[in-house]
Amino acid sequence: MENLEKKTVAILATDGFEESELREPKKALEEAGADVHIVSLKTGEIKGWDNGNWSNAYKVDKTLDEVSQSNYNALMLPGGVINPDILRRNDMAVNFVKSFFENKKPVAAICHAPWLLAEADVLKGRKVTSYNSIKTDIENAGAHWLDEEVVVDEGLVTSRSPKDLPAFNAKLVEEVYEG
Repeated sequence: MENLEKKTVAILATDGFEESELREPKKALEEAGADVHIVSLKTGEIKGWDNGNWSNAYKVDKTLDEVSQSNYNALMLPGGVINPDILRRNDMAVNFVKSFFENKKPVAAICHAPWLLAEADVLKGRKVTSYNSIKTDIENAGAHWLDEEVVVDEGLVTSRSPKDLPAFNAKLVEEVYEG
């Protein structure tokens, strides 16, 4: 496994994230040695979503107004329907995402999280996957959508759903290691 010591990764999320899509990548990154911060719109805690119900609360480490991409080696975006839909309507969140692409840093997005990438206008010409219900949105943003468990395109890692988490996490750790 790659050693991610001295690497810091932001997980951008708000209430309504798919719990496994935050918990499992965070665990994989930390087990590889990375320092991981949950970055959100508000202080305190954010609540996950699991099997159609509100789930566990997770402590927010930093708010968007406290950070910039320069604080991080990579960005991870969990899905869920609620979480990315809220974030894509927030200019600070969209600009935070966009800044990782402008600085050629790894970004990983799973499930509905590519909605945020579409809003940030960073998908043109890229190979991407996502939850199948947002395929048209992703294609309309200029991406070439693929139905694969994990797709990597120049530091952008995408996956379809929680069932793809093992492949997603492995590629996430690999891309953070490679920088």
